[in-house]
Amino acid sequence: MKTLVLDIETKESFTEIGDKNPEKLHLSLIGAYFYPEDKYFSFKENELWHFWSLFEKAELLVGHNILGFDLPVLKKYYQKNFQGIEVFDIMKETEKNLGFRPKLDDLARGTLGKEKSGDGLKAIELYRSGKWQELINYCLDDVRLTKEIFDHIKEFGYVVYPGILGKEKIKIKSPLLARVK
Repeated sequence: MKTLVLDIETKESFTEIGDKNPEKLHLSLIGAYFYPEDKYFSFKENELWHFWSLFEKAELLVGHNILGFDLPVLKKYYQKNFQGIEVFDIMKETEKNLGFRPKLDDLARGTLGKEKSGDGLKAIELYRSGKWQELINYCLDDVRLTKEIFDHIKEFGYVVYPGILGKEKIKIKSPLLARVK
């Protein structure tokens, strides 16, 4: 299955727009990893046409909160329908078992022993400061963590959430996993 892992960064925060609707945010950067090419990519807002050609090759999209954040932000930039592309949202799949929405940083620490290099507010500041290479590095770090967590889920069927009592394994049962192994 042609799998595309992605993460986006925005130009502003929810607080700044005074709304929790991700469709009102504006894209600054997309980071992606495309399994068939074994390659990482980054695209600024003015380079989206390059991203769409990659996006349209994908059969499966993978992300952390991709359904609740990334795809709603991208919707205003894409003239076609997202229907027909399968989505594996790591946050949604783990939320089903935990009862709350785990942070990517927590799943990365528990599963991989790695940490994020910052947060979304850092990304907004990097964008505003014109520090594109730092922004690209930050975004692609999140893409790498998401990909490595997804690879772990494919191989072992679970992620580890570093809960209050220690490390808790969260079994991920998804019909998509059987198709991407």
